[in-house]
Amino acid sequence: MPLNIELFSEIGLLVVIAALVSFLTRLLRQPLIIGYIFTGLLVGPFFLNLIRSHDTFQLFSEIGISFLLFIVGLSLTPYVIKEFGKVSLIAGFGQVIITSFVGYFICLAMGFSILTSLYISMALAFSSTIIILKLISDKGDLEKLYAKISIGFLLVQDLIAIFLLFIIPLVSVGKDSLAKIGFLSLRGALAILIIFLISFFFLPKLNRFLSSSQELLFIFSIAWGIGLAALFKNIGFSLESGALIAGVALSALPLRHEISARLIPLRDFFIILFFVLLGSQMIVGDLRSLLIPGLILSALVLIGNPLILMIIMGILGYRKKTSFQTGLTVAQISEFSLILIVLGIKFNHLRPEILSLVTLVGLITISGSTYFILYSEKIFNIISRYLGVFERKKIFEKEKRKKDYEFILFGYNRIGFDFLETFKKMEKEFLVIDYNPQTIEQLDRIGANNEYGDASDICFLESLNFQKIKMAISTIPALETNILILERIKHQNPVTIAMMVAHNIRDAMILYDKGADYVILPHFLGGKYASLLVKNLHFDTERFKKLRQRHISHLYLRESLGQNHPTIKKYY
Repeated sequence: MPLNIELFSEIGLLVVIAALVSFLTRLLRQPLIIGYIFTGLLVGPFFLNLIRSHDTFQLFSEIGISFLLFIVGLSLTPYVIKEFGKVSLIAGFGQVIITSFVGYFICLAMGFSILTSLYISMALAFSSTIIILKLISDKGDLEKLYAKISIGFLLVQDLIAIFLLFIIPLVSVGKDSLAKIGFLSLRGALAILIIFLISFFFLPKLNRFLSSSQELLFIFSIAWGIGLAALFKNIGFSLESGALIAGVALSALPLRHEISARLIPLRDFFIILFFVLLGSQMIVGDLRSLLIPGLILSALVLIGNPLILMIIMGILGYRKKTSFQTGLTVAQISEFSLILIVLGIKFNHLRPEILSLVTLVGLITISGSTYFILYSEKIFNIISRYLGVFERKKIFEKEKRKKDYEFILFGYNRIGFDFLETFKKMEKEFLVIDYNPQTIEQLDRIGANNEYGDASDICFLESLNFQKIKMAISTIPALETNILILERIKHQNPVTIAMMVAHNIRDAMILYDKGADYVILPHFLGGKYASLLVKNLHFDTERFKKLRQRHISHLYLRESLGQNHPTIKKYY
C-alpha cells in the first residue's frame, strides 16, 4: 500500500510541475512541447532527480505513443498509401543515405573513429516520428499534402531504424542471424494479413452496432489499438508498428473520425509523460568539450536535413512550399537515435561520452525544429522568394485552370459542400480550390471544376486571376490564410465579394477590418437557422418529421463523404 501511495504522489508531483512549467511556457507564447521536455530536464537526474518509478513512466509513455500512432493510422487510408508510397520510399531512403554519408565525413573530420563516425552519422539520419506527428496534429495539418508525405517517409525511416536496432544485436551475436530475421518477418507478415482480413470482412459489419453506444465504441477502440500494439511487441516488432497498423486497419470505417476524436484526450495526457520522460533522459556531461561538435552536428540536422529533403522533393516535381514544409519535419533527431547509441555502448562499439554528445544534439534539434514546424507558414512567407531553386519548371502539383469563373471556393468539405450545391443550381461557372488530394479526386468524380492548391501559399495565390471573379468564398477557418486570400482578392479586384469563415468573434472582426464583405460564424449561423425553423414550422409535427428525415439523409451523405464537424483548437 505505501508503494502505491508513493507512486501516486510521484505522478501527482510531476504533473503539477509540468503544469507550472507549461503555464510559464504559454505566458512566453512558446510551444508547450518545449515545456514538457524542460520539465523532464528539471525533474531528471541532472537537477531535482524526482523520477523514481522509471518503469511506470516508461509504460505510460508507451501507451501515449500507441495512442498517437493509432490515431495517425486512422488517417492513413489505402488511397493515401497508394498515392504517396513512391515519394515516401524515395524521400525516406534518400534522406537517410545522404545524411549518413555527409555526417560520416563530418565526424571523421572532427577526429572520431570510423566506427564511431558510422554510428553518429546513422543516428543523425533519423527524425522523431512521435514529435513530428504531435506537432502536425496540433497544427491541424494531418490532411495536408506535406503531412501525408512526411508520415510516409517517417514510416520508412522507422522501418530502417527498427531493422538496425534488430540487426545490430544479431550481428554482434553472430549465430543464426538470417534464420531469426526470416522467422520474424514471416510472423509479422502473417499477423498483418490476419488483421487486414478481419478489418476488411468482419469489422464493417460491426459498424452500426458499435455506433449505437459511445462507451462501447470507446472501449473497442482502446482494446483494438493497445491490443495490436502489444501483439506486435510480443512477436518481436515495435509497439509503434503495431499501433500504426491498428489505425490503418480501421481507416476505411466511417467511424474513424469519431474514434479519433474520443481518443485524443487520452493521447494528450500520456504523450505529455512521454516528453517528460524524454527530457529526463537528456543528461549532458562536460558541456565545454561537447559544445562545438554538438553545434556542428546540430547544424547538419537543423539545416542540412531540410535542404537534402527539399532537393529530393524538388527533383520529384513538388512545389517549393510543399518541399519546404516537408523538409522542416526532418530537422531533429529521433528517440531511435538515442537508442542506437545506447546499443553501441552496450556492445562496446562506442565510448559513453558519445551518448552525451548525441543527447545534446537531440535537445538542440528538437527545440529548434519545434519552432520550424509550428511557424513554417510565416517562415515560408518571409523566404519564399529565395526557394525557387528547389522547384522545377515542370511541377507535379499541376494546375487545371483553363477558363474564367464567376465563383471561386476555397475548401470543399463541410460548409463548402453546401456552396457547391448552390453553384450547381445557379448554373454558374465555378472553381473549387482544395489542398486534400482525396477531396480533389472526389471533385473529379462528380465533375466539379477544381484545382489542387494551398491557399496559405502566397505564391499559389499570386498565380490565381481574380479579375473576373464576382464572388470568392473561403471555408478555411485559419485566420492568417483568410487574410492572405483577402489581401490578394482586394488587390486584384476590389469589387469582388469576399465571404470568409471564422470560429470566433475576434477573428470575424479582424476579417471585417481587412475588407471581408461577410464573415460566416457557423455556430451563430446554426442557431439563427434553427430559430427560423421554429418561426416557420410552428408546432406542425408532420413538417418536422419530414424535415427530420431529410436532415438524417443529408447527414448520412456528408458522413459517407468523410465530412465531420472539426475540432477547433488554437496553438502558439
